[in-house]
Amino acid sequence: MKSSLRSRQEPRRVSNGVIIGAMLLSLCVLSIVKARYCATPFGKAEDQLQEQMNSSIRMEPEESSPARTPGEEEEEDDGENGASATTTTAPAVTKTPAAVAAGGNRGKGKPTCYMTSKRSERCDASGDIRVDGNRSTIYVSGIDREWKTKPYARYHDPVAMAHVREYTLKPLPEAAPAPACTRNHSVPGFLFSNGGFSGNLYHDYTDVLVPLFISTHQFRGRVQFLLSGMKPWWVAKFTPFFRQLTRYDVIDVDNDQEVHCFPRIVVGATFHKDMGVDPRRSPGHVSVVDFKRALRRAFGLPREAASRGGATGRGKPRLLIISRRGSRRFLNEREMARAAAGAGFEVRVAEPDQHTDTAAFAALVNSADVMVGVHGAGLTNMVFLPRGAVLVQVVPFGGLEWLTGVTFKDPAADMEVSYMGYDVTLEESSLIDQYPRNHQVLTDPYAVHKQGWDALKAAYLDKQNIRMDLDRFRATLREAMSRLPPAP
Repeated sequence: MKSSLRSRQEPRRVSNGVIIGAMLLSLCVLSIVKARYCATPFGKAEDQLQEQMNSSIRMEPEESSPARTPGEEEEEDDGENGASATTTTAPAVTKTPAAVAAGGNRGKGKPTCYMTSKRSERCDASGDIRVDGNRSTIYVSGIDREWKTKPYARYHDPVAMAHVREYTLKPLPEAAPAPACTRNHSVPGFLFSNGGFSGNLYHDYTDVLVPLFISTHQFRGRVQFLLSGMKPWWVAKFTPFFRQLTRYDVIDVDNDQEVHCFPRIVVGATFHKDMGVDPRRSPGHVSVVDFKRALRRAFGLPREAASRGGATGRGKPRLLIISRRGSRRFLNEREMARAAAGAGFEVRVAEPDQHTDTAAFAALVNSADVMVGVHGAGLTNMVFLPRGAVLVQVVPFGGLEWLTGVTFKDPAADMEVSYMGYDVTLEESSLIDQYPRNHQVLTDPYAVHKQGWDALKAAYLDKQNIRMDLDRFRATLREAMSRLPPAP
């Protein structure tokens, strides 16, 4: 009887086992399919890179313009909040009741600090303002809570923001006396930072100088700059540009041992897009062309427009090759220069670095009609190119079109510069000598992208040099020549 019962149950057990096994196999297959074809923890390569760019050149995809946040229209203020344009040093003073009553938020119901984009935050307050930079504190009349902010336009990047000093906006103390003013100003103060990745030319412009222009040009010089994290060499490098925005010397607010008192304080510059300005959102509807004009005035650059006749209109157009000493260098640079000369250009080769005289290099770039260089911070000098000039960006092998697009291709059009991309083939890349032909770095760059920014940078930016195919290069030169405006 037992053996008969056992014989009837065993087929059922086998059947149940087959069903369970089939279910497990189906789950495995579904997991593999999802991992291969559906969303992964990395998402798109560029989405992951936007969070992980840990290098000195952290060039990222452009963000969509955010909706205007409460209070953003305050940037339209011309900043003329004082009876005179002088900045004075004086003993401690007591603000008038009217000034105290006017303190706090600029506009009823608007927060003192608010995000102006994914990358930037702005704090704006008027009244009795006392800036004690040594303690990273700003005392503000009329506010009822503390606000903490970091005045650097890269909020989405924790690596950069870790190198930016935080400031706290506090209500003026009631029980104890407020810090005494040791220096009084009749114009607004504007506090920003050159921490983060400043010192890399691309980030100098994208994270600091362009946002600074957007946020302060409307003051018409009647604003006092307060710089946190000051690097004296950096300030000296860009002082001619600062002179276009302020009448006063930049103050090292972290270390000057003063308590600065202002009728108004603005903390943090507004970011619009990489190397660019959105005229729809900027005060006075200025554009990046206006930014370039300010640079031309700052560095005394004479050329407004490029031409096939060069600077004189009667000679050869000038071609500037941006040289690199480290990675991504041209391995046949001399041959390139000879090819360009043969194509009818007057050729210059130059390599900018942190020690390059900014005014002298700006003048050299401004004299060029065509600029050629491998993707990197040196191409930021495109801001000095005259209208109608041609920028040829040599894009390293490795599927980097999205990266090179947002950093230099997209800004070029707004800067009135004609853009050409030269995509390096595997045969032109030194990577072909470093890896076997079936290696993933050569066969599947996007798989390397998915490993994160560090993997991409190590494979395609840090270890790659380029030997240009001279026939391809000559064809590129012919097209560049044809794009130049005719000589006047």
